[in-house]
Amino acid sequence: MENKVLATISGVEITENDLNAIIMRYPADKRGMFNSEMGKKQLLEQMISFDLMHKLGTEMKINETEEYKANLAQLEKDLLTQLTINKVLAEVTVTDEDAKKYYDEHKNEFEQPATVSAKHILVDNEELCSEVKAKIDNNELTFEEAANQYSSCPSKEQGGSLGEFGRGMMVPEFENAAFELETGVVSEPVKTQFGYHLIKVESKKGADVMPFEAVKQEVVGRLTQQAQENKFMTVIKELEDKYEVKRF
Repeated sequence: MENKVLATISGVEITENDLNAIIMRYPADKRGMFNSEMGKKQLLEQMISFDLMHKLGTEMKINETEEYKANLAQLEKDLLTQLTINKVLAEVTVTDEDAKKYYDEHKNEFEQPATVSAKHILVDNEELCSEVKAKIDNNELTFEEAANQYSSCPSKEQGGSLGEFGRGMMVPEFENAAFELETGVVSEPVKTQFGYHLIKVESKKGADVMPFEAVKQEVVGRLTQQAQENKFMTVIKELEDKYEVKRF
């Protein structure tokens, strides 16, 4: 594939491969900004600007100053330190067996709480709430039609649907009624700080443990982090003894 020349500075080429190499230094979730020609053009202009400033710095002999040398030494130290940490931590591995063992011993950490999926109708007084329930019970209106006609909640546009929710997501009075209600049954008026509700539960899900495959990557990540932290501290302790660290 042709390595297209995008620009030259004093005869030195900046190529498409050079541009792509810079793009690959960005985190994967940031590279999308360079998919367009405009994004690539902006990055190229930045590369040209940096090269020009580098040439200016060389002309000004900034690379011969003590400030430059001190900064360079610090950068070299930081780079060596980071590469060493990366190499030490790269030795840490977590197997599928390790992850499965942790999962089996800590299943309580992967529980999904019970949820309900419900619809409601909200009005401002108990009398109206009872009248609406009577219309639904007498099949004069469906619950969804009644919600659209009488409810003051924006959910009326979706037939009163609130979607799926778990404990702690609704006010206590509403939540308790919803979790105690049988599926498909319209509740008696339920009073909350917002007014009076009629509730209809569409479905319920009991508390359950997520399967291993669904959380495997999370477990591996968690164990890897723990193992890396332990490895780091172990190596640091060994190095402290080796180099006779003293704190004052």
